[in-house]
Amino acid sequence: MADSVYKVIELVGTSDVSWEQAAKNAVEAAGKSLKNLRIAEINKLDMKVENGGVTAFRARVNLSFKIENIV
Repeated sequence: MADSVYKVIELVGTSDVSWEQAAKNAVEAAGKSLKNLRIAEINKLDMKVENGGVTAFRARVNLSFKIENIV
């Protein structure tokens, strides 16, 4: 088995529905331009509050993807 190298990036996903949807939005958006996604780890959850009510859910996500063809 060959050795592997992975890059980890941090993303913030948002949703007006839920934290789960916010995290999913971050991963799916990254998947449009990155390949070989491996692991998503939720690091922090918070909410945007306006006029005493929750208007958005935010999920801070660390996402790893495999780096290929490193010479």
